[in-house]
Amino acid sequence: MNKYYVIIVGAGPAGLLAAGRAAELGAKVLILEKMRTEGRKLLITGKGRCNITNNAAIGEFITHVFPDGKFLRNAFSQFFSKDIIDLLEKYGLEVTLERGGRYFPASNKSLDVLQALLKWVNELGVEIQTGQRVEKLLVEDGAIKGVRANGKLFLAEKVILATGGKSYPATGSTGDGYELARQIGHKIEKPIPALVPLETKGSIAQKLQGLNLKNVKTVVWVNGKKAGEAFGEMIFTHFGLSGPIILTLSRIVVRALQNEDKVEITVDLKPALDEQKLDKRLQRDLNEYGKKQLVNIFRNWLPASMIPVFIDELGLDGEKECHQISGKERKQIRNYMKNMRFEISHNRSFKEAIITAGGVITNEIRPKTMESKIVSGLYFAGEMIDLDAETGGYNLQIAYSTGWLAGNSSVGSLQSQ
Repeated sequence: MNKYYVIIVGAGPAGLLAAGRAAELGAKVLILEKMRTEGRKLLITGKGRCNITNNAAIGEFITHVFPDGKFLRNAFSQFFSKDIIDLLEKYGLEVTLERGGRYFPASNKSLDVLQALLKWVNELGVEIQTGQRVEKLLVEDGAIKGVRANGKLFLAEKVILATGGKSYPATGSTGDGYELARQIGHKIEKPIPALVPLETKGSIAQKLQGLNLKNVKTVVWVNGKKAGEAFGEMIFTHFGLSGPIILTLSRIVVRALQNEDKVEITVDLKPALDEQKLDKRLQRDLNEYGKKQLVNIFRNWLPASMIPVFIDELGLDGEKECHQISGKERKQIRNYMKNMRFEISHNRSFKEAIITAGGVITNEIRPKTMESKIVSGLYFAGEMIDLDAETGGYNLQIAYSTGWLAGNSSVGSLQSQ
């Protein structure tokens, strides 16, 4: 008989942390993973480098989590960034701290993070069966009894769902866990792509394809009202906008697009200068280089690939000498530098989304244990919970912390026996 104390569905970071912690406490643990190998999605995080976590303090950390970071306060207080770093270092991983408080493996290889976690769970005797798709949760009298996978029954006192979201479906994140939870009565906040690139109307972004801007400010406007802003780095692509600050703002954009609202993003290319200071600088340069052509002076103001687009969009004569530029033309230049506007037509799909927003609603999960309020003995961990965060290592830490807490809580009753 396939009988275990804890069965974990999913061998990603949340599932591995849950399994390792439960095994540390003496439980007989089984992980069922539908893919042929473990941690497929972990391998592609951070563009294959794996941004392990972030060194922000708990209070700040939860401000980067949506829709309710406070739900995680207890999980973070029990297992946080220092704990995952200590665990990985214990199993041979060297880590480095980079700008923005982001931790990466010194090798820049996400595979090394996965191998450290697998070494840990294997040493603890966790059984992992791959190629096992869980089709149903077995529930009797409001309590979990096990799962059915590939037509076979696996019995357990506790089950932890850590199946991931719907982003990067090729890695196995296809939303299976949502359906399993829904079948037993849990409400699911509609999953949408998060940390996802955006498509724009018109051809300006395409003309600037490949241009990477640093230290710019972007603002999201929904039906003409300011809905969010971010400062940092962005990139133009063949379809529109991407890069860290665009991904951060995409959560607002995707929800608004679903409501069929008009969504625009403005880019402030000179956020360090207000309108007045920028105008003075433009005026000074135009006077100083009066005999030069406008196209040449633009090199002092903008990246080279932006200049022809700027001149074309504003209908300026690039060959005009600087001293001939009128006050009206200078104002046009200044306004476009401070408010380069893009209308958003679509977001990219789950295939390009780093994570999923939405999932099992948190008011049906006990924050101190990660246990279901609907079925006793059932726990949730990781991305399938309705929690998502900005880029910077925050999302993986949610997986580790909720996974560890679920594993810890599931075996608490075994410890007291």
